[in-house]
Order: sequence, then C-alpha cells, then structure tokens
Amino acid sequence: MAASAGGFGPEREAEPAKEARVVGSELVDTYTVYIIRVTDGGHEWTVKHRYSDFHDLHEKLVTERKIDKNLLPPKKIIGKNSRSLVEKREKDLEVYLQTLLAAFPAVAPRVLAHFLHFQFYEINGITAALAEELFEKGEQLLGAGEVFAIRPLQLYAVTQQLQQGKPTCASGDAKTDLGHILDFTCRLKYLKVSGTEGPFGTSNIREQLLPFDLSIFKSLHQVEISHCDAKHIRGLVASKRSLATMSVRFSATSMKEVLVPEASEFEEWEPEGADLEGPVTAIIPTWQALTTLDLSHNSISEIDESVKLIPKIEFLDLSHNGVLVLDNLQHLYNLVHLDLSYNKLSSLEGVHTKLGNIKTLNLAGNLLERLSGLHKLYSLVNLDLSDNRIEQMEEVKSIGSLPCLERVALRNNPLSIIPDYRTKVLAQFGDRASEVCLDDTATTEKELDTVEVLKAIQKAKEVKSKLSNVEKKVGEDPRLRPSSSPPTVAPASASLPQPIVSSQGTPGDE
Repeated sequence: MAASAGGFGPEREAEPAKEARVVGSELVDTYTVYIIRVTDGGHEWTVKHRYSDFHDLHEKLVTERKIDKNLLPPKKIIGKNSRSLVEKREKDLEVYLQTLLAAFPAVAPRVLAHFLHFQFYEINGITAALAEELFEKGEQLLGAGEVFAIRPLQLYAVTQQLQQGKPTCASGDAKTDLGHILDFTCRLKYLKVSGTEGPFGTSNIREQLLPFDLSIFKSLHQVEISHCDAKHIRGLVASKRSLATMSVRFSATSMKEVLVPEASEFEEWEPEGADLEGPVTAIIPTWQALTTLDLSHNSISEIDESVKLIPKIEFLDLSHNGVLVLDNLQHLYNLVHLDLSYNKLSSLEGVHTKLGNIKTLNLAGNLLERLSGLHKLYSLVNLDLSDNRIEQMEEVKSIGSLPCLERVALRNNPLSIIPDYRTKVLAQFGDRASEVCLDDTATTEKELDTVEVLKAIQKAKEVKSKLSNVEKKVGEDPRLRPSSSPPTVAPASASLPQPIVSSQGTPGDE
C-alpha cells in the first residue's frame, strides 16, 4: 500500500496502533535472519534481525524497563536452523514484539524504537533522532555556515508533531526535545531538502508525495529542494525577505507553484507595489532578496506572470523543462544570466524587447532554425546555440554584429558539418573574429588568415555585385544611355562680347 500524501489539517483524532509482524526468515551463512514488517498507519517498512539481536534487546529492556525476563522465547543450541524451529520461533518472536508495542503505546523505549528503526520511519522516532543530533551539533553547524541537509520525511515528521500539539519532549529525555529543532531552524541560513524518486529505504513511503511546512525556517539565505512535490510544500514564503538563492528541481509543474503557492487561493492577485487595475483579491509580497533562481529539471511549460514577484532576479535557470515561448521576461529588469537550454523553443522573434540587458544566454537543445531575434541583444557576451536545427550560415549574420559577444557555441547543428565551418562562422564577425571563441576553442592564427581571405573574397563579391547593379540600372534607364548621333556645336551665347572688326579690313579687300 502506497503512503498517502496527506494534507495540512487539524490534529488527528487518534494515532493508529503500531504493529510488528514476523513475515519470514532467511538463512545467512550459518544463522537465521528474521524478517519483520512494521506498520504505522499507512506507512510500513521492513527490518531484519537475527535471534541474538532479539536477545540483546530483551536484556536491555529487562534492565531498563523491568519487563518479564521470560517473555522472550529461549535459545536453542541443537537444530536452531531447522525449519520447524524457525517457523515456531517466527510466531513466538511476533508475539514478543506485539506484546512490547502494546506495553508502550505512546512512546516506545529508545532501545526498542531503534530495534524497529523508528528513527528512520516513524514520526516520534524521526523527530527524537533529529532533535538529539541538533542538540549535540546544532551550534557547530550554525557556526560553520554550512548547508544543512534534511529529508522530506524528517520535515513531514516535524510538521506532524507540531500539528498534534503533544508535549515537545514526550520521551522525557531532554536531548530529544522538539525545541532543539525549532531553535536551530529559526537561525539556519543554508538548507537542502532532497527526496527520493521511489520508496524510501525499505519502506513504502514516497517522500516526494509528503506534505511539509517550511515556516519554521525564518532566516534562510539559500535553499535547495529536489524530488519533492511543490504543491505540497508550504511556508517557504516565511523566508521571502532574506532568501537570496533558491533551487527547486524535479518538483514543480509551474513557476507559480514555487513563487506564488498562496495565490492558488485567489482568482486575481498582483505583486506588492504594482499599479493596480481592475478587481484584485490579493496583494502578494515580492521575493525582495532573491537574485538567483534555479528551476531546472521540472515540468514547466510556460514562463508565467509569477515572474513579477522576482523583480531583482539576476540569474535564472529554466533548463530541461518544456517551455515553448519566451513570455513575461520583460518584468526582469536585472536579469543578466538566463539558461533556457533543452526546452521546446522554436522562435526568437522580438526577444530583444524582453532581454535587453542579458549577458549570458543558453539556448542549447531547442528547436531553433533562425536567429533573427538575437540581432539587437547588444549586451550579450556568452551565447550557446548548440544542439539546435540551424542550417544556413546566413543565420549567423544575426549575431555577427553584436559588439560584446565573446563566446559562441554552434556545435551539433546542421551547419556545423559544412566544410570550413569554423572559419566561415568566424568570418561573420568581421574585424572581431579574433575576439570570438567558437565552441569553446580559441581562434588560431591560421583560422584568422583564412578569415581574412574569406573577407577579401566577400568584399570582391560585394564590389562586383555593386558594379553589376549599376550597369543594370544604366541599361534600364534611357536617360543614362550614351547617344549614337554626332555632337552638335552650341550657338554662341548672346551675352558674350562680339569680336571687333578692324577698320583697315583684311588683306585682299581692296
């Protein structure tokens, strides 16, 4: 039976009784190991112990809790691994465990709890173990400023403990007081929550389906969450004013699930400080300190309006999702690094109106054939276009005139198999060819010489093309055609002075 996701609700009326059943055995080397299935509500897990482990447990309980020393089935020396003895012992050991659980219904003794792996799978055991760990190492961890890793199952247990309203130290051991956890979490700055893809350990518990509340963390600067269900995470907004870096991977189906979890309760909402137009039922505070957001490896299909809530974001990673269109990025005025690799983008039209200040842009692994939308990204320094569908060298001209571009990746595109691919691409950058690193390989002197030759050939082609265009225009315009008739002498202008004839005339007039 799979573990139920559960929800954030009122205190449960009654906890289900825990059970421990011996469901089989197996021979390991020269001894028998008994397989125990422990059930706690909808959760169950498997524990394996040999008879000597039971004997050690019993000795401690007799000493610490004064239980009946005859409760445990006796040892057998002869035929201890015989099938009949093993089957009888399975039944007797199950009765023994059930008797112990019935004797301690509220909180199992520490030695029994560890024997049944409560510290890994059961709510009280998990929180007690975590509290004891933080009692001993909490101050050291906080002082070192390191990332503290915790499992979704542990957070689920703490959440459930707080909802049940029980005493914070039910076992009576001060080291296991829930207060040690709350004191630590309210001061922690760096948190990592990592779940598992399948069932956890030997249990049927699927951590990615467990709900938990992060409102106990008040001072987070950085949080990493993976393999959880963003729809079941609450309370992260408690760190909105301090959180600078957030990573949520393998957990979300939309950006809104992460950035506006509370907005699901409202039909209309706007970010705090926005110019309000029309009916609004909620004002959502922005993530005031958030500058880095990693939402890679999720199932996000669109960049929705929730980006309005991260106006100070500088680094945004949406790689390995299913984004189809570049929308709403015009709200991110401070964005300088954007990773949209391995999505489903097929067009970049008008992208310059949304990414005016971008410096690093990763578009690898999309469906791009044309690059015309990139020609006005004048701040762009690094551009990755590998693993796309770009065929024509003509498309490279769209980025060849970008004044700041230094690194370009075009590998694994159809055009990358063109003969002299590198030099032909570099030639598109004209006089800046020596400044461009293509496909993570610096330009060589030999390539630059070839580029100069290509530029000269291109220039000659352009001159020839211009001359051809001029001749064509002359041939089409009769006013520019040369005349075939002989030139005529223009008559003397009336305004010019006339020659004066001498009064003596010319010889021969007489």
